[in-house]
Amino acid sequence: MLAGGYSSELTFAVCALGQQKWVPFLVNTATADNITEQGWDYVFRLATPASEYPNALISFMREVVKPKTVAITYPSSHYGVTASRRFMEYCKRIGARVVLERVYKRGADDFASLLSQMKELKPDLVYVIANLADGVLLVRQAGEVNLNPKLFVGGSPAFAMSEFGKTAGENSENIFATTPWTANVTYPGAKRYYENYMNRFSSPPEYHGAQAYAAIYVIADALQRAEELTPQSVREALAKTDMMTVFGPVKFIDYGKKKRQNSLPTYVVQWQKGKLETVWPRGVADKPYVFPVLAWPK
Repeated sequence: MLAGGYSSELTFAVCALGQQKWVPFLVNTATADNITEQGWDYVFRLATPASEYPNALISFMREVVKPKTVAITYPSSHYGVTASRRFMEYCKRIGARVVLERVYKRGADDFASLLSQMKELKPDLVYVIANLADGVLLVRQAGEVNLNPKLFVGGSPAFAMSEFGKTAGENSENIFATTPWTANVTYPGAKRYYENYMNRFSSPPEYHGAQAYAAIYVIADALQRAEELTPQSVREALAKTDMMTVFGPVKFIDYGKKKRQNSLPTYVVQWQKGKLETVWPRGVADKPYVFPVLAWPK
């Protein structure tokens, strides 16, 4: 069998090949919705799909933020388009008006014009989908043009990575992000995994690591249950997976257009004084959220 997958575009291509060759593929991280929407019966995904990342954020918006206006920018990738469309649907559902929707070119070196347009519209919430490099540049230039929404949210995984906080520095302060895992989840073994990782590497593990760590246990479980070590038998064992991991429960189900997709909750985190703190939902939060954000750090 195969396991892994970070870039959605590359993972999609490998999934297609795995399906063609009848080799089961457990996708750890890649989130593009179309990966589990092809009807492929040899593709299983542990990770939360992109369209479901904002689930916790939406409840935070509904209960706390209650924004009236929203500005959204995203890259022209499948992930960016899918995630932004779903988020706009959420906004419409809670009565928030999207005043700006803008696609940007990945790898651009100047977002000042876009950010200045956002500033003129004075949205309550700015939602940005970006990779690490683009995300860092976007928040840095947002500070330069004094874009000060009540809530600035990074709607993609890069904003919840420790490297984002290190690279963006003070420009990351009070930025919110969505994530499928934090160190505060109550799943059995999660705290021990976090502590062991910290002791060994002297830095906190990100959710990518938790996904990969959990995937190894899922693979071991499937191999142990498989009647024989053949792709077909392993695929059948994976289809019957029902277990708990440090990343959460794993059970591959069909819903909507998705096939063999794991379904998990998501969380809202915020950069506070150089640390990524879990702020929502309340039962998992380790720090109170800072809202509204009244001024961009200088």
